[in-house]
Amino acid sequence: MMAVEHRPTLTPQQATELTLQLYGVTITEISTLPSYMDQNFLVVDKEDSKYVLKIMNSKDSKNTTRIEVQTLAMSFLHQHGVPTQTVMPTTTGQLMSMEEIDCGHGAQTYCVRLMIYLPGKTVAESPVTVQDLYHVGELAAVIDTTLQQLVSPNLDVLQNNDNIWSLSNVPLIEGNLSVMDGDPLQEVVKAVIKQYKSHVMPKIASFHKGIIHGDMSDLNIIVTPVDNGRHEVSGVLDFSLLMIDCYVFEVAVMIAYMMLENPSPLDVGGAVLAGWESIMVLSDEERDSLFLLVLGRLCQSLVYGRYNATKYPNNKYFLTTAKSGTLLLTELWKMGKKDVERKWFTDAATFSDK
Repeated sequence: MMAVEHRPTLTPQQATELTLQLYGVTITEISTLPSYMDQNFLVVDKEDSKYVLKIMNSKDSKNTTRIEVQTLAMSFLHQHGVPTQTVMPTTTGQLMSMEEIDCGHGAQTYCVRLMIYLPGKTVAESPVTVQDLYHVGELAAVIDTTLQQLVSPNLDVLQNNDNIWSLSNVPLIEGNLSVMDGDPLQEVVKAVIKQYKSHVMPKIASFHKGIIHGDMSDLNIIVTPVDNGRHEVSGVLDFSLLMIDCYVFEVAVMIAYMMLENPSPLDVGGAVLAGWESIMVLSDEERDSLFLLVLGRLCQSLVYGRYNATKYPNNKYFLTTAKSGTLLLTELWKMGKKDVERKWFTDAATFSDK
């Protein structure tokens, strides 16, 4: 897990000076945007253009090759019609700048990028329909199939075997389970890990793999209203978990997060799955693992969120999942694999003729 000093904490003043120094952009307005381990500022210049200034945590900033591949993937997807953020070059033409900054606990090197701001609201803030969720699932599959054509000599940096957020690493949660001591939820998490080890781990070798976004959450998908209460995706954010991993993990992560703020969480799975399978069909083994993978992501999010919240008590972002995730995990576990999957798969089948 990350140590406290990895997270940047620039003041708005420092961020304003940095933007002028690196990009020649004079900021007239600046505000903070939520972020897990990095720091994001929404900035507005004299021409009223909006940008996001992203300062990555010092740990991830060390892997410049990885950040270059993430930036390349965003640009590649943008060229293929996916609404990703584009990165602005510095005055010297660099797409990222490594800056030594002191945030009050010694100078550290942070990767700084300025990105175009994408308008809209997150899925978490929007009353999305099942049809919207179908399109989110479909877009995720389009992204991952498009990334199959990405060419770079450095793609091997995306091999993410040790990433705690990969769904192949659900058992690593055990190392932080003590943060749940005294909470009845700890027993549910333990039970999910146990089932995951016996039911999912033996199947992982058979899952289809490729480059995945890795974090298609309700906070990383931006939508804008169109008509009849529907929305269209106007932005896909945050490629920092881009990795070579199993495609079914992408589906599970989406279902887990899209359920969080949805008033009818059980209706989410079938819609997302149907959208995904309109492009890429899951195998029987992948479908059979979906329930435990979704629960695995909720467990990761709840345990690591609580762990990081003890380290950074001022960052409310870490407990985003906790609010509705605790109840959701408990309810899904209570319902059980058979009933939840029956609902998801039945719903998914109803989309095929739309």
